[in-house]
Amino acid sequence: MKNVRRSVATVLAILLFATLTPAARAADPYEINVILSVTGAQAFVGSTQMQALKAVEGYVNGAGGIGGRQIKFVVADDQSDVKNALLLAQGLIAKNVPIIMGSSSPQACAATAPLVAQSGPVLYCLANNGTPVVGGYEFLTLFPYDPQFAVTFRYFRDRGLKRVAYIASIDAGGQEAERALLAAAHLPENKDIQIVAGEHFAPNDVTAAAQMVHIKSTNPDALVAWATGTPAGTLMRSARDVGLDIPTVTSTGNLSANFFKNYGAILPSTLYFAAVPYYAGNDATTNAATKSAVATMTGALAAVGAKPDMIQISAWDPALLVVDALRKVGLDASAGKLRSYMNGLQGWTGVNGPYDFRANPQRGIGVNNIVMVRWDAQAGTGVAVSKLGGQPLPGK
Repeated sequence: MKNVRRSVATVLAILLFATLTPAARAADPYEINVILSVTGAQAFVGSTQMQALKAVEGYVNGAGGIGGRQIKFVVADDQSDVKNALLLAQGLIAKNVPIIMGSSSPQACAATAPLVAQSGPVLYCLANNGTPVVGGYEFLTLFPYDPQFAVTFRYFRDRGLKRVAYIASIDAGGQEAERALLAAAHLPENKDIQIVAGEHFAPNDVTAAAQMVHIKSTNPDALVAWATGTPAGTLMRSARDVGLDIPTVTSTGNLSANFFKNYGAILPSTLYFAAVPYYAGNDATTNAATKSAVATMTGALAAVGAKPDMIQISAWDPALLVVDALRKVGLDASAGKLRSYMNGLQGWTGVNGPYDFRANPQRGIGVNNIVMVRWDAQAGTGVAVSKLGGQPLPGK
């Protein structure tokens, strides 16, 4: 009799556990897997992006999560190593996750993209350099180089800066930037712009003084010094050392607190970026939804002790886009369904303005989301000098 009672109790316990398990699972946070370069050479990017994701997580969960379920960004550190990023991605793919965010590195994203090309998961890369397959599973943050240089040259042209020199790194990012720069220079509307010098350097070079001497000898009106982080610092120092101080454009990846902390003392007098509407303020951002999104981001970052910059922004909109996509397609949606939703998305507005993934495949934003920004060293911030699209503001 005791054995029967014991068996009945065991069955009841099992039934009770089975009944409670779905509810318990429903109460667990929904995990969104992320690969970031939190340590290593790209740590200044990955650690900043992780801070932005923490702010998104707090904001979304404070607003009720996804259908009442909390979210959690689960971050894995690739240590700024492409091989590590690949191993981490392979592990997540084996678990059949519907989406991976990251990495912070364009090289890691390019290496990972073939793994998801056929059947996913969705890969939302948090680096902006790359050429994803239209309609595919890979998405990239921010805008590509082509519209950046189209807007830059529009600003140069209207400002009368027609003799342009450039120097770019010899890595994949520098080569892609050079291609886009030359393509923009050859647009019919830029027929009066002349490329007077084109130089190259290796990211690990300690100086580019010889290249800067040659650039200076061509008497340019403006310089494009294209690199990010320490290599960009090398370019700025080399230009200063040879006495070259002309209007200079550099990668938007340098529009961050860490860059100005490290290199603020050696920057040219006039430094420009082809940047995002956050820096436009009321001068160029007329979309009320964009202003609201910027206010939301600013408040959420303040809650984690951070301020917006280009690196924070590179993670903010993608994270919210993913959350909103999951709200629409459901937490149990397949990678294919999530991809289809993202590729057809129009009208979603974030801090970068209105997104249209049909007009701007795999990124959602383009020329009309870009504003020229001049760094104001005294104020410690970027100041808009153009309207969205590059038309100079009066007197700027």
